[in-house]
Amino acid sequence: MHFTLSDLVTDITQNASESGAALVELDVRESDREFRFEVRDNGKGMSREELDRAKDPFGTDGQKHPERKVGLGIPFLMQTASQSGGGWNLQSEKSRGTTVSAWFDTTNVDTPPVGDLPGLFRTVFLFPGPEEVVVRRFFDKDGRKNNYEVRKSELTEALGDLEDGSSLALLDRYLRSIETED
Repeated sequence: MHFTLSDLVTDITQNASESGAALVELDVRESDREFRFEVRDNGKGMSREELDRAKDPFGTDGQKHPERKVGLGIPFLMQTASQSGGGWNLQSEKSRGTTVSAWFDTTNVDTPPVGDLPGLFRTVFLFPGPEEVVVRRFFDKDGRKNNYEVRKSELTEALGDLEDGSSLALLDRYLRSIETED
């Protein structure tokens, strides 16, 4: 179960990271009334039949997680977006990649809280798989505006191994600091 919108974004971004992609891009937009995200990858992509199966909570390809009989990431996203007055879009092309986007009315009582975005971004940079991960953040809320972009390659160059304890602490501090800049 997903308790925050950040949990949903984490799940979708993890799928992109496990798709054989060299590049995963995550855009997160937040305003006074809306939370919106888009995850793009250049991984293996999906056929029309695979796309339909991804939307079915009782369907799975049986390859990614052979022990599972269901796949709930996309269905949970679709349900949460719809029940909160938002929407979603899923596009994919075999051998070219996938784009998943969703938006949520943050004033709707059924919209989960946004959650810990700096923690989400830290987690996304640590997913194994893609050579490059790009996070773009657009924030225009409560009279504050903040936009930034962070690349895994730049973080690795500056911090070294991102899984090292001291690098993780610096990464977390950095992501939290840029999140609060105006």
